[in-house]
Amino acid sequence: MTAAPASPIAMTGATRFLAAAQRQPVDRTPVWFMRQAGRCLAAYRELRETYDILTITRTPELCTRVTLMPVDEFGVDAAVLYADIMLPLFGMGVPFAIDPGVGPVIQEPVRDTAAVRALRIVDAEEATPDLFEAIRLIRRELDGRTAVLGFAGAPFTVASYLIEGRPTKDFARSKALMYGQPALWHELMETLTEVTIRYLRAQVAAGVEAVQLFDSWIGVLAAAEYREFALPYVTRIFGGVAGTVPTIHFGTGAAHLLEAMAGAGSDAMSVDWRLPLDQAWSRIGDLAIQGNLDPTVCLAPWPVVKRHTVRVLAEAGGRPGHIFNLGHGVLADTPAATLRRVVELVHERTSATS
Repeated sequence: MTAAPASPIAMTGATRFLAAAQRQPVDRTPVWFMRQAGRCLAAYRELRETYDILTITRTPELCTRVTLMPVDEFGVDAAVLYADIMLPLFGMGVPFAIDPGVGPVIQEPVRDTAAVRALRIVDAEEATPDLFEAIRLIRRELDGRTAVLGFAGAPFTVASYLIEGRPTKDFARSKALMYGQPALWHELMETLTEVTIRYLRAQVAAGVEAVQLFDSWIGVLAAAEYREFALPYVTRIFGGVAGTVPTIHFGTGAAHLLEAMAGAGSDAMSVDWRLPLDQAWSRIGDLAIQGNLDPTVCLAPWPVVKRHTVRVLAEAGGRPGHIFNLGHGVLADTPAATLRRVVELVHERTSATS
């Protein structure tokens, strides 16, 4: 295995992650996992017996506790904020719940002009003050040893929940509004874009050191529709936080959109497992890359996990700018010990001193 290019000094998890996100030399490849603070951790499951998801996200001490769990449990290089992409809806005046077996559920979906124009745009600190207090607590607790990663949902993905009212497989209502009422669609996207820029800027002001924009369902759009109905808004969001902290752009099932997404203005692209990492990197150009182990691999015996992890590292080839991650979130049945071993393996195989 080719080691990472030599770094002049040994790095903390924070400096390692932030350097890789900007394609700078590191002492070893940084690692974190989407959904790392969640159901695969016994301590988290115990906490959930007492508190629901939204209570944890809206209680700074609990949010801090859960965010820090994988730092100690796995030794990851970034602590991703325990939150949900739906949190900005509190300030927008949209009631919602999170059903653990379903996902976000909107009691009154946004499907007409009146509903779109009723959406409020308020200061992010007014909408979710507890979240920003949690960020400040997390920064103090970590004291620079691990990067603090914030995030938001991209306008298309958040809009799909607003319009459908719950997770969907066909996105029929969302795409019907997009195609049939394009002016209303763009009005909704304008609102969500402004809310998202404010939300991410407030996270940065509170102390996050990098942000990821989740466009989890963008793969349902064809390339032409993506460029018309989604890309301009994502580009504005990255422009709105440019020069503050490193930014990561994430989507699933979006190999056909890769070049367009890479041009939206992020510092790094996060790719899923459907495309080999080296092929994806050759297509995104001069950006860092994050990924891309299939999450289901982590349910297999360790020799299988090890083989696939080493393959991803081989595809990265020791080039500056690789952040090791899964191609999507950690599955609930993933053994915590497996994730710790993946972190140890990646660090060991890519150490500049090995």
